[in-house]
Amino acid sequence: MSHKSNFLAPQAFEADVIDCQVIGTVPRGLNGAFVRVGGDWAYPPKNPDDSVFNQDGYVSRFRFRDGKVDYKGRWIQTERYRRNRAAGRQLYGYYRNPYDCEPEVAHVEEPWRNTVANTSLEVNAGRLFALKEDARPTEIDPVTLETRGSFNFGGKYKSQTFTAHPKIDPETGELLTFGYEATGLATDDLFFYVIDKAGEVTREVRLKVPYVSMVHDWAITDKHVIFPVFGYVTDEARLRKGRIHWTFDAEAPTYFGILPRNGDASDLRWFKGPNRAIVHTFNARTVGDRVVLEAPIFDNNPFPFFPNADGTPWDPVKGRSYIRRISFDLNSKDDGYEEEILFPDLPVVDLGRVDERFMGRDTRYAYTSFNDLSKPLDRDRIGEGIRHIVNSYGVFDLKDRTMRSFYAGPTHGLQEVTFVPRHAAADEGDGWLIGTASNFADMCTELVVADARHPEDGTVARVILPFRSNVQVHGRWYSDAQLQFD
Repeated sequence: MSHKSNFLAPQAFEADVIDCQVIGTVPRGLNGAFVRVGGDWAYPPKNPDDSVFNQDGYVSRFRFRDGKVDYKGRWIQTERYRRNRAAGRQLYGYYRNPYDCEPEVAHVEEPWRNTVANTSLEVNAGRLFALKEDARPTEIDPVTLETRGSFNFGGKYKSQTFTAHPKIDPETGELLTFGYEATGLATDDLFFYVIDKAGEVTREVRLKVPYVSMVHDWAITDKHVIFPVFGYVTDEARLRKGRIHWTFDAEAPTYFGILPRNGDASDLRWFKGPNRAIVHTFNARTVGDRVVLEAPIFDNNPFPFFPNADGTPWDPVKGRSYIRRISFDLNSKDDGYEEEILFPDLPVVDLGRVDERFMGRDTRYAYTSFNDLSKPLDRDRIGEGIRHIVNSYGVFDLKDRTMRSFYAGPTHGLQEVTFVPRHAAADEGDGWLIGTASNFADMCTELVVADARHPEDGTVARVILPFRSNVQVHGRWYSDAQLQFD
């Protein structure tokens, strides 16, 4: 296939690959699965300028066992996917706007029925969930990847929505989660939940946000939860006009709501600061009377497909993220906070991860992607269709502010990185970097494995697919001990 072909064109097929080609050696003891979810257009979008977040969900899995790797990919059979298939065409309009859908699928009172379940994954009580923040979880069979359907925790989960980024407390095993626009389209309700490791809802707190905003990710500590509210805004009038769900208001202040994990709505405190965008977080911790959050944060609108409220064009320079530390003094008399850029000379991709065994606690390392302009780029072999390249994973030391990096190669673009501990008792940072790379020259997808302690040494293993797999949004590693795949 010519390298002039479009790597990002719809894949449009399901796949099984038994005993994938491996270059190098899969690390001994790396048994489990890297499960990833993303989007693909089963039918072309109704609106050419629609968000890629509106693509139909597609789940895939690299199963690692005794040095061998198998691959499986399947469409997520949501109600939306099934209705489109039955109609043989696209029935749904702009991202998260039922008013722009065909009448038979509008579901204005139940917008969660239109989800594509294409954003992230989580496991609770042995169940694998595909997640998107506009709906409750969609359960997936971890072995077959068949779709089991919407899940509401025995009817005890009342929010219409469920974040794409729940957190697992590493000590209790509890699943902490929330839903925003919890009572319907463009509502200012946010419901916080605690779900125990047996899958039982043990706690619900109903909250209000300062304004309706995209609360895509959040953070937890051992004592608090932190909800960021920022400039992506919407309202019912906007949606009735048939527009895409979000617009970016550069005049909107940023808020961080901090709630004690055992508190109620009256204990929620909002801190206020300048306009920013906080799509994803790394981690947070409570230190005495201070809460500290570390995250890749944008100065302005991150996404060109969500228009600016003032009509100005999207600015790619302002739409870059930098790793920042936000500190909140819980004893302060005002609602401000401190902000510091930790790596001011290096913009990063905001798809960041930490060693999740230390979620909500003090961590030294953060992992995310960036484009290293000092590394070779073979534009002739890549072709002209791919403009933006992310060629490196960074291991960012948040204590001494140094960085070590893994470089994927002159024709490769990396997707989100995941950290996998070398073993259950390994020190923080001792493990593997895992993620998929798009080989634009050979039109195939590769899964790369590198040593997180020595990322500059390159891959220890590459798993080669004989085709280009759909681009993921998020991926997760689950060991055999975390989820039984057989």
